[in-house]
Amino acid sequence: MIKSMTGFGRSENTDGVHNFTVEVKTLNHRYNDTIIKMPKHINYVEENVKKIIKGKISRGRVEVYISLEYEDDSNIDVKVNVPLARAYKRALDEMTNELFSDEKVTIEHIIRMPDVIKTKRLEDDENQIWLCLEKALEEALDNTVEMRIREGHELSKDIRERTLKIKKMIESIEKRAPLVVLEYKEKLKERVEELLDNEYKLDESKLANEVAFYADKSNITEEIVRLYSHINQLFECLDSIEPVGRKLDFLIQEMNREVNTIGSKSSDIEIGKTVVEVKSELEKVREQIQNVE
Repeated sequence: MIKSMTGFGRSENTDGVHNFTVEVKTLNHRYNDTIIKMPKHINYVEENVKKIIKGKISRGRVEVYISLEYEDDSNIDVKVNVPLARAYKRALDEMTNELFSDEKVTIEHIIRMPDVIKTKRLEDDENQIWLCLEKALEEALDNTVEMRIREGHELSKDIRERTLKIKKMIESIEKRAPLVVLEYKEKLKERVEELLDNEYKLDESKLANEVAFYADKSNITEEIVRLYSHINQLFECLDSIEPVGRKLDFLIQEMNREVNTIGSKSSDIEIGKTVVEVKSELEKVREQIQNVE
């Protein structure tokens, strides 16, 4: 069953210290384009994240948003720059004595000054970080893939229905093609006899040669056979569990080319109308296929 390239998934996981939230959004893209946004201090897990994504999603734009919150402050180190605080106090005392003699400098004034208090997060256990993130990432990706499968089912249904419609139109062209040659023969014979005005005998051999030439020139058997082959391959792709978006796109291009050839070879009005209808359906199928993984 084919998959859509659009989907969304979200998951959370905590180990008592780290609380991860992962959101995955996938969009249409010709290739596999992955964008990951996460806290800078855990960038060392990026390659692991990409590896898991590629194992589950082979085509499309994948946007992954990872946020991390800590359950407590046990891994935060707080330091006070005492020399800097003294320097600020002397400067503030001097300023208040000169300008605001009734004011007093308090600790609240000091701690508001830049770089007096600095916080630094202690080193995390990288393995613990990854184990917690991995679970949230796997679940978010699974939710995304599940949504892509559901949408793929609807895409497959629509593509299949339109392709069956195209097949019926091709069958009508196939049935019509032999009649076109016969009609051409009768019209040509009538026209020649009209021009000769029954004064000369019609040369049946020359007429047969002309009809044979027309039949060969307008023969669309090869195009019809290839179209049926492409249609069968398309149905096989719809039942495949492998990514087939690019192959489907190629098949539609080939089908469109064969239909154009039929249109250029045939001068029959009915076949011409059917060709236009087939091309219209092929374009609708092509638009749907742009969203297939």
